[in-house]
Formats: sequence, structure tokens, C-alpha cells
Amino acid sequence: MSHQYALILAGGSGTRFWPLSRNAKPKQLLNLFGNGTLIQQTVQRLDGLVPLENIFILTNELQVEGVRELLPDLPTKNIVAEPAKRDTAPAVALGIGLIANKDPEATMVILPSDQLITDVAAFQSVIRDSFRAAEDGKALVTVGIKPTWACPSYGYVERGAPADISGAAFENIPHEVICFREKPAPDLAEEYLAKGTFAWNAGMFIWSVPTVISELEKHTPYLADFIADLRQADNPLENLSETFPALTPISIDYALMEKASKVYNIEATFDWDDVGSWISIAKYLEEEGEDNRTNTQLTQVDSQNNIVFNDRKDSRIALLGVDDLIVVQTDDALLVANKHQADDIKKIVAELPETLL
Repeated sequence: MSHQYALILAGGSGTRFWPLSRNAKPKQLLNLFGNGTLIQQTVQRLDGLVPLENIFILTNELQVEGVRELLPDLPTKNIVAEPAKRDTAPAVALGIGLIANKDPEATMVILPSDQLITDVAAFQSVIRDSFRAAEDGKALVTVGIKPTWACPSYGYVERGAPADISGAAFENIPHEVICFREKPAPDLAEEYLAKGTFAWNAGMFIWSVPTVISELEKHTPYLADFIADLRQADNPLENLSETFPALTPISIDYALMEKASKVYNIEATFDWDDVGSWISIAKYLEEEGEDNRTNTQLTQVDSQNNIVFNDRKDSRIALLGVDDLIVVQTDDALLVANKHQADDIKKIVAELPETLL
């Protein structure tokens, strides 16, 4: 385990969860399910797999103190605020550089901070096999989620034949990746689902530092140069406020994964939910009346299919003759939204005064 590292990406804004989510306290920093925040759960899943001192977290200036408060056992220097928003490829390159500065032979896993996974044993089994595949196969490895429906909102990974890797035994078989597919139209998503060889791209990547640097040198040399400077620096964070904002914003899929010469995919055997909106939260809340879902004391009459979340413990919410609503109460704001427009809550956020962001 001493050469195994984790990079957790935790800079998202979570606008679909307003008014509970704010710029300084987005989805990954919220205790939505009563058993710790999503970022705390992400770190806890690594227990026994990656040493605490080898876990790095990238966030932003507004959230860095909140992350440190939630994770006091992590070394303070391992929780880093990106100086600017530059999409996932520069963020991942920063993480690679920080880890390479500490251990040039490291193997690392990149994880989002805002996904819900409860089967820790299955998760660790998949990541353990991914480490082996990355090391022994000298490849970039992705973790794919088996689709449960033809979702047009996720990217997809098309799997081919089992990977030919000598010297390693796998509980979860790596497959060669044929290609990455962008978010498809609904009819194309139906084709992917029917074919059975596609997985949702969950944004989990595993590779060794030498392998990923070699691939970046071929396909995205400016990121490889950025990593080289960090790797050789006495203090890799010293000039970050100047060098990082100068990087071109681009996703890690475009910058690297779609171009790399050897990519493997391991299909997840664990449960997974990206908890993308209040609709996603609903299935984890208590049922009240006619399919109303809530976390609070609720009085309802002739009301059905509503989602009610109350962050104020001293108040009750009552519904009369309303259907298909999202109602979210906090100390300083109240959201009442059509359930069928859950993804458009971010449009409300764009119109709010700064004091409520």
C-alpha cells in the first residue's frame, strides 16, 4: 500500500441542490443521508486500501476550510485549493504532479467526491484489481458502471475483449476499451443498453505515474510539462497561482482518455449513485402518504409524488392539494419547484442575489 495513492476531486458547486447546497458548502460537503458527508464517505471507503497520508484532495478556495474541518485526520498539505476553475484535465494533472513529487513510482486512483457507494468490500475489490491492471498492464484503467437504463446524461465506455495481462489474478476482469462515447441521444443510448458491452463512465481512473506521464507527453505535452515542473519543485505549490490559471480548460476524457494507446475498463460490482439532483435523493428518504418522500415531519392532504426536505428541525411542512413538487426549506431560503424541472434548478441559482449563493 505504500505506493498506492488517491486523488479525490472535490471542487464542484452542486447548483442542482440549492438552497441546501451553496458555493462554500456544495453537495459533497452535505450530510444528505444521515451517515456522514459524501466526501467523508469517499475517504472512509479507502481505509485499508490507501494510507491516509497518501490521500490528496483538490477543491477550491471557498471550500478548502470546510473540507479540512470535515477531514481533520488528513495532512493539511494534502488538501489543496485550485487557484482557478480549469476543468478535470488540469485538476488531474495537478494531482499527478503533487503525488509524483512525493513518489515518482506511485500508482494512483482518481475519484469524484460526490458519489454514493455503500458496498465498501466490492468497491475495494474493484479498485484493488484496477491497481493491479494499471501496474502489470502498464495501462490507464477506468471503472465503468453497468447501465440500469438508457441514460442520455452519462458518457459511455465501450468494452472489448478481456485484457491480456500476465502475472496477475483478477476477481474483476479488465477489458480492453474500444472507445469512449459522449452523452448520446436517447435512441442511441437504447442501442448501447441493448448491446450489453457499454458501461457508464463514472469518472474513476487508475494508473501509475510513469504510465500516465508517458501518455500525456504523447497527447497533451503542455500538461506533461506542467507535471514535470511540479515533480521537480522543492515546493510544488509555490507558484501555482501563476501557472495553474494559465492552463487550457479541458476534460480528462478529451485531453487523455480518448487518445491513450492502452486503456482498460473494469465493470463495477458495487452499488453506485451520482446523486445528481433532488430526484436522486428522493429514493433515500422516508415515504409519507401517497409516494411523498421526506426527511421531516410532514402533514399532507390530497398531495402525492412530492419531495420535501427540511433543514430546519424546529418547523413542520404541510402540503394541501399539490402534486409533483420539490420543497426545500433552509434557514434563509425556500425552494418550491416542479419535480419535472429538477435539472433546471441551476437556472434559479443564476438569478439569485449573491448572499444566497
